Amino acid sequence: KTEELGGQFIYVDAKMNPEECLKAVDNAIANKADGIVICVPDQTMSQAVVDKCKAANIPVVSVDDALEVDGKKIAPWVGIDGYSIGQANGEWMANYMKTNNLVDDKEVGVMMLTMDTVSSCVPRTKGESDKFKEILPNFDAKRIYKADNDGTTDKGNSAATAVITAHPEIKKWMVMSANEESAMGAVRALETAGLDKNSCVIGLGAYLAKDEWNQGKNTCMKASCYFSADSIGGTSIQLLFDNIKNGKEIPMSTAVPATICTPENYKKVMGAAA
Repeated sequence: KTEELGGQFIYVDAKMNPEECLKAVDNAIANKADGIVICVPDQTMSQAVVDKCKAANIPVVSVDDALEVDGKKIAPWVGIDGYSIGQANGEWMANYMKTNNLVDDKEVGVMMLTMDTVSSCVPRTKGESDKFKEILPNFDAKRIYKADNDGTTDKGNSAATAVITAHPEIKKWMVMSANEESAMGAVRALETAGLDKNSCVIGLGAYLAKDEWNQGKNTCMKASCYFSADSIGGTSIQLLFDNIKNGKEIPMSTAVPATICTPENYKKVMGAAA
């Protein structure tokens, strides 16, 4: 997008390391960057990043994870509206259960894979839970299980495995998650437990789900909420560019829309990304 607009884009991978990230910000400032787009590995460094950019009079836009202090944004943000996306997943899962006569089935359990330490992920599972309960208010709350993890496939797998093992009475798992990796971890856990045939997982991102679907697998990953990373990145650059070139103020929040993908529609919805 930057090149399309006639600018130069320099990419730096901070490798999820806060020190590396701050060093990259210092380097960008020293090299007279006109603007910075950033996804911080740790939100506790938000103030430090914003202070450095302010001192250098360089606009900064955060993508995905907001630059925030005590839950309040301190710089413009572009990403997904986690709560709305969570609601879309919760609605899809509730309707899937209704369609397949699973609501009153005593062998059905709902698993919520949460990521409570990442602020951008908390509203996702809250949205899933709220919408699910709104549509199915009479579903037995005792059969809704939460498992927190760090968002990796490995930890998603072990968190899901622990819940599955602790509840042998549940044979059909309906799984919602805070991200795509942990959802895929649950898919693998269900396959290992031999419960994948009658279970259903909905992901968040679709970038791993589409690999399953492209292989023609009869997978329990039945759906995933797709949002375009290109759209998030492109929007952040456009806003920054308009600010630098035309002095246009950058809104504090810009949310990119998302769509539920299934094996039937993902190629159409995702286009080249599929």
